[in-house]
Amino acid sequence: MDLGEGLRKAIARLTGATIIDAKTIREFNKELQKALISADVEISLVYSFTKKIEEVALKEKMPGGVSPREYITNIVYEELVNLMGKEYEPQIRPKRILLLGMYGSGKTTTAGKLAKFYQDRGLSVGLICCDVTRPAAYEQLETLAGQANAKFFGIKGERDAGKVVRRGMEDLKDRKVIICDSSGRSALDSDLVNELKAINDAFKPDEKLLVINADTGQVAGKQAREFDNAVKITGVIVTKLDGSGKGGGALSAVSASNVNVTFIGTGEKLNALELYDSKKFVSRLLGIPDLESLVTKVNEAVKEANIKEEDLESQELTFDTFYTQLKAMGKMGPLKNVLGMMGAVDVPKDAVEQSEDKLKKYKVIIGSMTKDERQNGRLIKEPGRIARIAKGSGTSEKDVRALLSDFNKMKKFYDTFKNDRNVRKNLSKFMK
Repeated sequence: MDLGEGLRKAIARLTGATIIDAKTIREFNKELQKALISADVEISLVYSFTKKIEEVALKEKMPGGVSPREYITNIVYEELVNLMGKEYEPQIRPKRILLLGMYGSGKTTTAGKLAKFYQDRGLSVGLICCDVTRPAAYEQLETLAGQANAKFFGIKGERDAGKVVRRGMEDLKDRKVIICDSSGRSALDSDLVNELKAINDAFKPDEKLLVINADTGQVAGKQAREFDNAVKITGVIVTKLDGSGKGGGALSAVSASNVNVTFIGTGEKLNALELYDSKKFVSRLLGIPDLESLVTKVNEAVKEANIKEEDLESQELTFDTFYTQLKAMGKMGPLKNVLGMMGAVDVPKDAVEQSEDKLKKYKVIIGSMTKDERQNGRLIKEPGRIARIAKGSGTSEKDVRALLSDFNKMKKFYDTFKNDRNVRKNLSKFMK
């Protein structure tokens, strides 16, 4: 069970409660403690956190018109936000960034994500491969640089990290942002410390960001303190938060170490990097919709997919426009994350995976249609067309008919929405 699921189950137990008294809070806190400890949140933080909830809940008077569940949810939300730290706002200006971390933390992938982040904000980026110990690091970072449209520098086979970074700075002097990917180790030993100090002296970074895997849990705090003592880090990036039950443990441990979390990694794709905002993170844990992030993600996906505005504002839903929408959805990352932003966090894993498989299959099927069929879906009902489309897409006739059925339902809703001003007006108010 991940942290969010544990928190939601604890809160759900309050559904039948009519009053908030000491007994109710004690029972609730027991469930809350189980959820936090199983997510590897440090025990001292767990007890101070639940004690604070008890103090606030019993001291303050519950407002009229609010259920006990809503009242406690709000208190948990506020205290979790305090526990998880502040939001991060980066300065969009020329800078040098040094990435540090252990083996398997996701440093190199994060370097590519950061390159894309700053490229998308109008700053040219250069990537230096200073990982002189991992054999595949050079090729991996070179590939990621190409995907992020950034310039790459490395010296294959060179073991002197200081030499690499000095040559790299000269080669990338035309870049506004230079990101240096350093070596990792299984532990912060003296060799790694000396190597990082040599890079630090030559590179003179504006930011030194420690990359930590969310699965490390409360050990993340210890790592943050050790790296900070060695080279004075300026922030932490927590990766692999897409499926880690210990993400809350890592984030709370880092915050308790008085180090700011800057970004969180939520997947493997280059756009799966988010500015850290504890309010948004906690909202998703508790199943509260995060429409602001959802709209931002949609806009980024539309831009990345090179979709024209007129394609989205088409007056008619066809298989062509449906394919455009599927293309944009594919750029938004895992469906689980999208559902989380909508507040639909408890959709069964099997159902999410089946839906993702179905959407991928639908894209392939539409790709096997002729231009006329994509513009006029009624043509597909003609004899032989379904069989031809199924054969061309490597699917079954049953799959093609399932697409037609789902598409017709969607088209019916779309036409109703398009022609009903009241529905559009109410939705517009909701989005605002």
